[in-house]
Amino acid sequence: MLTRSVPVPDRPDVPETEGGISRVESLDARFTNANLDVVVIDAMPTLEQAWRELECDDLNSLHQGYDWCLAWVRAYQNPLAILWGKLAHETAFILPLEITRSHGARVATFIGADHSNINTGLFSNRFLEGTGDLDAHRFADLLRQALAGLADLLLLQNIPLEWRGRQNPLALLPMVQNQNHAYRLPLLDSFDTTLRQLNAKNRRKKFRVQSKRLEALGGFEYVAGGTTNEQHRLLDLFFKQKSERFETLGLPDVFARPETKQFLHGAIDIRDADRQILGLEMHAIRLKGQRDGYIAALSGISRKGDHVICQFSSIDESVGADASPGEFLFWQMIEGQHNKGVSMFDFGLGDQGYKRSWAPVETAHYDVVLSLTARGSVAGLAHRAITRGKAFVKSHPRLYRIAQRTRRMIGV
Repeated sequence: MLTRSVPVPDRPDVPETEGGISRVESLDARFTNANLDVVVIDAMPTLEQAWRELECDDLNSLHQGYDWCLAWVRAYQNPLAILWGKLAHETAFILPLEITRSHGARVATFIGADHSNINTGLFSNRFLEGTGDLDAHRFADLLRQALAGLADLLLLQNIPLEWRGRQNPLALLPMVQNQNHAYRLPLLDSFDTTLRQLNAKNRRKKFRVQSKRLEALGGFEYVAGGTTNEQHRLLDLFFKQKSERFETLGLPDVFARPETKQFLHGAIDIRDADRQILGLEMHAIRLKGQRDGYIAALSGISRKGDHVICQFSSIDESVGADASPGEFLFWQMIEGQHNKGVSMFDFGLGDQGYKRSWAPVETAHYDVVLSLTARGSVAGLAHRAITRGKAFVKSHPRLYRIAQRTRRMIGV
């Protein structure tokens, strides 16, 4: 684990723990009547109290929450470079970063970025209120100085510039629009009202057809949550279903790594009923009759406050494929979230037909691409070029179909 400490003279307010402080840098500029400093820390427990205070704000993403990040760190054990922004003695922000390597470059990314649907960082209200007075160039220089010697490139992906009416301070940094958009369904006062945002008549007709086909197979049971053991069992079944699906399509299995499986099993154990937090909860359509116990469709959702995110889903097409069990499961999940304090069902990143059919709100996400070294400049240029290329292909349906077929042929 990366550890690099430097003396911090006359700074008794900076905590020192077994994990150590990797580096401290400051700007002379003043922001909201206080010096804005950044401390880079390589161990999560150092910041736990401040971290948990910031994550109480429901507009700070679940994916930057302490327990979510801890589950990832325990599984992957990558070196950490957590950026702690300070206004005098107050915490201004926390950016939970890890250091990975890509094509020879050291890249500082959000912890668990490969499996995050939305990233915001963690910001205090005081810092957000004064962001308009923050100089963008000085902010970038501050981060460059803090990460000097630790990374070549700061790459923070999948950030909405505005999230539910609040501007993200990271928008001050150099960015490129991500090739993937996010798709969301506002949940209104009743399920009927929510459906009116869509083509309610056609959707109800499809639901009736799907119900009849599932009943013809012997009926079904909608599984929402359940015991911890059942949840872990359903997650293992998801890994099996998804692996078979990827193999059929000739695509690599993004869930294959043991570390990823460990992380997601750890996410199941994240529960805080008082704060309405669910790290991961498995839902399923389980058949009855001759196929009693057979799982036709699976999905994993997370929740923070009134925001529910679908992290993944899978189906087994060997039985009942004509009933569209995956689509049927989404109906059950969305209907079931009503009257539970949920106002948004988030289908996550990626343009897929079922998402567009359910989600009337499409949100662009952006990537911060801040070079820290000459090597990082090259890596940053490559990321921008690849991202823009993917976005161009996805914006042209014919090219996108060709790209998908090519990807399946070469298995990447």
